[in-house]
Amino acid sequence: MILAVFYVLLPVLDVLSYAEENLRARLDCVRANEQCLKEQACSTKYRTMRQCVAGGKESNFSMVAGLEAKDECRSAIDALKQSPLYNCRCKRGMKKEKNCLRIYWGMYQSLQGNDFLEDSPYEPVNSRLSDIFRLAPIIGEPAVARENNCLNAAKACNLNDTCKKYRSAYISPCTSRVSTAEVCNKRKCHKALRQFFDKVPPKHSYGMLFCSCPLSDQTACSERRRQTIVPVCSYEEKQKPNCLELQASCKTNYICKSRLADFFVNCQPEPRSLSGCLKENYADCLLAYSGLIGTVMTPNYLRSPKISVSPYCDCSNSGNNKDECDKFTEFFTENTCLRNAIQAFGNGTDVGVWQPMSPVQTTTSITTPYQRNRERNPNTIDNHINTDPAIYHFCGSLQVGHTHRLFYFVKNYFFLKVSKFPSFLSDLIICNSAFLW
Repeated sequence: MILAVFYVLLPVLDVLSYAEENLRARLDCVRANEQCLKEQACSTKYRTMRQCVAGGKESNFSMVAGLEAKDECRSAIDALKQSPLYNCRCKRGMKKEKNCLRIYWGMYQSLQGNDFLEDSPYEPVNSRLSDIFRLAPIIGEPAVARENNCLNAAKACNLNDTCKKYRSAYISPCTSRVSTAEVCNKRKCHKALRQFFDKVPPKHSYGMLFCSCPLSDQTACSERRRQTIVPVCSYEEKQKPNCLELQASCKTNYICKSRLADFFVNCQPEPRSLSGCLKENYADCLLAYSGLIGTVMTPNYLRSPKISVSPYCDCSNSGNNKDECDKFTEFFTENTCLRNAIQAFGNGTDVGVWQPMSPVQTTTSITTPYQRNRERNPNTIDNHINTDPAIYHFCGSLQVGHTHRLFYFVKNYFFLKVSKFPSFLSDLIICNSAFLW
């Protein structure tokens, strides 16, 4: 009985921890930087940290002369962990997004010792997955598409002022030839596409990008969906670059680097998951995917019988890095999480409708902090699990926290100034009780 109560408490601790984190107002990096510069101590440490990163970025400060200088660098970084800059994030499409991302990556590189894409600089969007998928009726009846829903979505966009405005804003630069050699101004086309997906409500932008196609009209419908982003300008190049070279080019641009990191984090596949996603959140994955459109890493649908996407690149001329290149491309082309998310939106379904499936081994080995955390703390308690499918419908997207949360709870519970628990607290308790009894 005590053990059962223990496991019922675990999700409660997740909620309490989440509530505590939200009590501390997290600033965007621009505001956090402004606040830091107003404080003498923070400003001094921040300048020192930037000098350290500039001097020793490639080898964890090894180029900074002398042990004393290295100690000063570490001291500055430790001090900044107590500042608002330490946990700052950015909002996609914000007014000073590029500047915000520059500040974020400057901090991230110093704290991590490298710039490998393994965390998202964007503030999580606090919207329930089902809220996004309730928007899907624009694209037809659930589960079975019986008409060209991509055409219907385009018509619906023209009837919405915001969608029509931003669609026209990208169609113009993406279809206007600049010279005999250039089919368009790609930079302007990409910028307008980013604005479209950042500003237009998902009901319309997703309706065009993730629309479902009927079996009777797969070819024409799929091609219309593929043409949504005007690929002749935004996607295609005269020559296909190597995918690792394209990734390296992406990492030199703050927006592209950040959108790619967001995609890696939010569309990470997990074969043991009910949804196929490590984070069990289709909405976050679709948002991250659409965020890549309008960067040098712009993906698009491949002409394939199944739903498959890819940036415009291949793995030829990869040399000894062929395996690494294949893993990178497979994160797009064979991504179960992304494919399920697109299908779920197109069918108007939520993660709860997915029935328990046998694990399907994914072909990617790209690792994120979420995956490493799960590997370090595997949940091996498999006894007395309720396998009733109805329970999966209700609990499919809820994740059980780790054991250390209990000790956190015992130590900190009475110090949390939580005035109101989230409404889904009872859902968590009921869900876990159903699995245990």
